[in-house]
Amino acid sequence: MPEAKAPQALARLGQAGRYFAQGLRLMVGLPDYGGYLEHMRRTHPDQEPMSYEAFFRERQQARYGSRAGKCC
Repeated sequence: MPEAKAPQALARLGQAGRYFAQGLRLMVGLPDYGGYLEHMRRTHPDQEPMSYEAFFRERQQARYGSRAGKCC
């Protein structure tokens, strides 16, 4: 019976690892293009996703674009 639970445990461990890696990327400011593509595929299948370059520029603009009120 323990052998039957092993694949489920491995699947949960793999998912936890993906969430951990995604969290680390977000903490250091790396945009998650794979997550974006998955979101677009599931939620907006009729729309063309941005290229990696366009996605990266958009995320950089969203993060650093507004410098109003900052000293640097």
